[in-house]
Amino acid sequence: MSLELTGTIKEIYDTQTFPSGFSKREFVITTEEQYPQHVKFEMVKERADILQSCAIGEKVKVSFNVRGNEYQGKYYVSLQGWRVEKNPTASAASPTSNSAPAGSFTPMSEVLSNNATMPASNMNSEISDDLPF
Repeated sequence: MSLELTGTIKEIYDTQTFPSGFSKREFVITTEEQYPQHVKFEMVKERADILQSCAIGEKVKVSFNVRGNEYQGKYYVSLQGWRVEKNPTASAASPTSNSAPAGSFTPMSEVLSNNATMPASNMNSEISDDLPF
């Protein structure tokens, strides 16, 4: 599963190297939406070098995969980046596309209003507040 998220780099951590030879570098981006999120990603092995040219405060688009594993009966999830695009432009998104850009928030009222099969009487009854959680 490959996803993208756009935001501003908040933190870039040092590269961690383990005795097995495995290395990773973590970084945090802050999304640009009504309720900004601070999302931590990791770049593994040679992809960690991609962050050498990035700086805190820079706007980026991160392409990543969701990775999950189990260790001693506990489950862990990581967001493993594989590409960082600096200064993403708005022209990259299609203006005629109905989908929202990655990392953006689409209000439920807008999703429901685009659904032609739902009767109008049900649209307002299902929306009780505007909280994102």
